[in-house]
Amino acid sequence: MVAIARDWNGLADRNPLVQFIDACLRGPAQVVFQNNPVTGLVILIAVAWGAFDSGHPRVFGGGVLGLVVGTATALVLQVDRASWRKGLFGFSPFLTGIAVPTFLDQRPLMWLYLVLGAVGTTVVTLALNAIFKHWGLTAFTFPFVLTTWVLLLAAYQFDRFTVLTQLTPKFPGEGTLTGGRFDWDLVPIFLRGISQVFLINSWVSGLLIVIALLINSRWSAVFAIVGTVGATLLALWFGADGASLDKGLFGFNAVLTAIAVGAVLHRPGLLVTGYTLFGIALTLFIQMAMASVLTPLGIPVLTGPFNVATWLLLLPDRHFAPVPNHERVKDTVVSSVRRSV
Repeated sequence: MVAIARDWNGLADRNPLVQFIDACLRGPAQVVFQNNPVTGLVILIAVAWGAFDSGHPRVFGGGVLGLVVGTATALVLQVDRASWRKGLFGFSPFLTGIAVPTFLDQRPLMWLYLVLGAVGTTVVTLALNAIFKHWGLTAFTFPFVLTTWVLLLAAYQFDRFTVLTQLTPKFPGEGTLTGGRFDWDLVPIFLRGISQVFLINSWVSGLLIVIALLINSRWSAVFAIVGTVGATLLALWFGADGASLDKGLFGFNAVLTAIAVGAVLHRPGLLVTGYTLFGIALTLFIQMAMASVLTPLGIPVLTGPFNVATWLLLLPDRHFAPVPNHERVKDTVVSSVRRSV
């Protein structure tokens, strides 16, 4: 495996087309803070499985299109080449590419909308990272969140689009906030909490993503599981909506927070684990609060709660484990931005 990786990297260094493909493959992996093209490939397979299994192959096509367009846009804009090679300008456009065909109906103009959104996501990534680096932070997936919110809100004003978020705009406290059927088959629910990071409702996809994480970092895989289990059980305990629980919708933001705080930014340990568990709860509460705010607008929270929670957890600047060990994930969106500060 090591020899294959070395040969692939060498080929990417010599061949511009392979180099572009390599950067694109690393994009999906960087959503979960991994700099590994094999991890990215397995995640692409996971997204494809979920999209085709649900009868919406356009979701996978949109993700690939957004990934390619976003990565190419960064190249045209002459971004830092080392960061580009690591897929750091592909992961947010990849998510935007998944979100647009997920939340908008299938029409030819939707694909133009997606391309413009992917280009915009790359520009927003550059803008937000320029701002956040002054605090030693990164924009994480917020460029995807902000761009997708704008695209969906704008779509409400266009006759050519129909927004399919299935959210009924209502003010907090109006109508039934919780309810629905909850399936107590917990393992698939936990795995769907992982797949929902990529807006996919499939336990098989969730399992593939865990395998993708294991390829590059076992600690990232462990904390991904901790994140989805912890947030789902806490939401269940507090009486969250049963139908949303069954789809894993209360786990995916916590998955990202858990990986970032527990496995990427700190060396795993007892104190770090405790801080991560608190972060999981914080992420869930922020998600519920944001849902109350955004429901009147009829748009989803996406990975907004993860971004807000992780920024809050990092700003106190508590260095539990400042020296990385051999398990720590290197060359992620976090480490690259921090080195540029």
